[in-house]
Amino acid sequence: MESDERYMREALLEARAALDEGEVPIGAVICCRGRVIARGHNMTERLHDPTAHAEMIALTAATEAVGGKYLDDCTLYVTVEPCPMCAAALNWAQVGRIVYGAPDPRRGYSRFSPSLLHPKTTVTTGTLADACATMMTDFFKAKR
Repeated sequence: MESDERYMREALLEARAALDEGEVPIGAVICCRGRVIARGHNMTERLHDPTAHAEMIALTAATEAVGGKYLDDCTLYVTVEPCPMCAAALNWAQVGRIVYGAPDPRRGYSRFSPSLLHPKTTVTTGTLADACATMMTDFFKAKR
């Protein structure tokens, strides 16, 4: 979908912000009714908080934007497959749709339990996957 790519590019901009801050380059945006209502990128190093993942930062901003804890008519765009912690949080928020770029075969939620997501949540994978994966592999290559 063209709009999926447009919003994933926004998530990639967030991932670039994380990279510029020395964080693992994962970015997320949450859209509702055709507009971005929240953005986030990894902040675990800056905040000294292992839960400060891109999805969690965006989720907090989105619930504030809508004035409630449920995001059933919203879509999360995230550059890398959510981890189990983030998937569970997205379940509690009842996010309607998740679109992610690169899979995470080592730490992604689907490796552990696809049922972590809310039963009504739909998932689209592989949107701009190469760009999302390249940012991650380049980051970890530079670390070694």
